[in-house]
Amino acid sequence: MRRPVEPRLGPPPTKAHVSVARLPDYWYVACRSRDLRRRRPVAVTVLGTPLVLYRTEAGRAAALVDRCPHRNVPLSLGSVRGSCLQCKYHGWEFDVDGTCTAIPGLLGPVAARGRSATAYPVREQQGYVWVYGRPDAEPASEPFRLPHLDDPRYTHAHRVVQADATLHATIENALDVPHTAFLHKGLFRGAGARTSITARVRRFGDRCEAEYLGEPRPKGLVARLLSPGGGEVAHVDRFILPSIAQVDYALGDDTHIVVTSMCTPVTDFHTKLFACVSYRLGRVPGWAVKPVLEPLGRAIFAQDAKILRAQTDTIRTFGGEQFVHTDIDVLGPHIWRLMKAAERGDARPTPEPAVDESIRMTV
Repeated sequence: MRRPVEPRLGPPPTKAHVSVARLPDYWYVACRSRDLRRRRPVAVTVLGTPLVLYRTEAGRAAALVDRCPHRNVPLSLGSVRGSCLQCKYHGWEFDVDGTCTAIPGLLGPVAARGRSATAYPVREQQGYVWVYGRPDAEPASEPFRLPHLDDPRYTHAHRVVQADATLHATIENALDVPHTAFLHKGLFRGAGARTSITARVRRFGDRCEAEYLGEPRPKGLVARLLSPGGGEVAHVDRFILPSIAQVDYALGDDTHIVVTSMCTPVTDFHTKLFACVSYRLGRVPGWAVKPVLEPLGRAIFAQDAKILRAQTDTIRTFGGEQFVHTDIDVLGPHIWRLMKAAERGDARPTPEPAVDESIRMTV
């Protein structure tokens, strides 16, 4: 037998490390409520686990592992029968808690060890279906709630997008200020002279945030549309465990924009973002700018998605990450530290920050 020849040419050695943390004791968005219809199961993947979502005939959302315990056929191929999901192969039926309730043709008892499907806790709120990361668990908390959805002054835009990147890289990108002057030059920042500002960075036990002080309105196209009059911005970026990225902009008392990305890790290098943009623009009705704002938002994210995909390709080529941080990478290291603490089970909300520092930078 011939032995394979090991390649002699390749990139320089890189530590085989990737910024991936497994955080099962939290809630993640599995889909939007409108995408989960009666009698039509939906296949999703959360934390690398294939799941099937279905809605009972009474309207309740449920989640099971997408594998029939009988012959390993995906349950997402099946159909809804009352409160149960029926497998397409042999007709086994499973209730919302995974209990096997019917086996067509079997004369003996249906209930037996090993016949149940694995069930996951589910919550449905504010138009989203959330799944807890650990099966058959009693969650100690409830899912994140979006701000301003009940405030009639705000207009809301919802969008689901995909990123070929780790959860950490995706969230850092969403909250990273320096790249906007280069990757999104002209759309968001990068037009004109740079301004010196202060970033106040605080890390609590379950979140971190950066408040940017002395920041003028960005000079890009999006900012000019949202605030033609200019002015100084009240700008806070925040990360909330396990996977919430939020950008909060206010200009005076009238203009307020909050972009919340509820990020769901699908696999190590694939993240799904469920984004909600809530905004009020003073006397300008939200519906008037929505047809212009949404295409610009898609263009900005397309640029982010392309650069994140290139980053992932490079990490795979070299066999690992090699990150060098500077002071103006204000949130990335703190986000990773919180993720690792959560992975160890050491992340807890705290009233006072463990870190409170100020950093000078230009934008």
